[in-house]
Amino acid sequence: MSAYPANLLEALRAEPGVKLSERATKDADWWPGDAPQDKKAAEKRMEQLAELLSDLQERLFAASVAGGQGPAVLLILQGMDTSGKGGTVRHVLGMLDPQGVKHHAFKAPTEEEAAHDFLWRITRQLPAGGLVGVFDRSHYEDVLVAKVKGFATPDAVESRYGKIVDFEKQLIEQGIHPIKVMLHISREEQFERLSARLERADKHWKYSPGDVDDRLLWDDFQSAYEVAINRTDNQGAPWHIVPADQKWKARLCVAELLLATLERVAPDWPVATFDVEQEKARLAAAK
Repeated sequence: MSAYPANLLEALRAEPGVKLSERATKDADWWPGDAPQDKKAAEKRMEQLAELLSDLQERLFAASVAGGQGPAVLLILQGMDTSGKGGTVRHVLGMLDPQGVKHHAFKAPTEEEAAHDFLWRITRQLPAGGLVGVFDRSHYEDVLVAKVKGFATPDAVESRYGKIVDFEKQLIEQGIHPIKVMLHISREEQFERLSARLERADKHWKYSPGDVDDRLLWDDFQSAYEVAINRTDNQGAPWHIVPADQKWKARLCVAELLLATLERVAPDWPVATFDVEQEKARLAAAK
């Protein structure tokens, strides 16, 4: 197997003091030369990844079904509107067995959710052992949207960074391994995608007038993302910044991140709790 995945994952890692304006949204000098260079090559690699991911996911799920709680994986997707969160879920998580996936898309807090601490609704959606969880938006909305739109006081937002770090440490202690991804789209590409939604009747359902309201706050959101990433990035729960102007490239990156995590945490196949040879003999007798 090519050595490029390791180089790719290292390049996606957010560096200390990251500046999003300095991170590529499309072509990048760091993109490995032996990695897929176009959509067709990426599709071929995705076929390979599908087989690898399927095997690892089944091992993860089997361990929990066999009686042990086992580890879980949690893919956290953040990004501006149209950055491709939904498409990433469909194309990457769609390669897995749905019975082993727990997906949740976080919207604006309900009245009940808003009455609790901001992490209350998050903990209710965490994946159980053996599952691959995915959050389409997450607790980071409470230091992004809340900060930019003033839904929380500056002091409240400030206190949340530390709470998030502690929360994610607790996740790891519980055996839930987070993969934090920011899908990094350019302002120009977002304009093209929003325009396309308005031009196609079958895409109108994906468009919201609020998307333009948020677009007018683009610089504020970019700043909020930088602060959030820098304040919550750590060795146990690192941030990855995925170039998202090319959908095939973003999906490939996320699939590689998921594979690397499953390779690290998926347990071996559970040992049989019965006498295999004896069961073979019994089955043969029942033929």
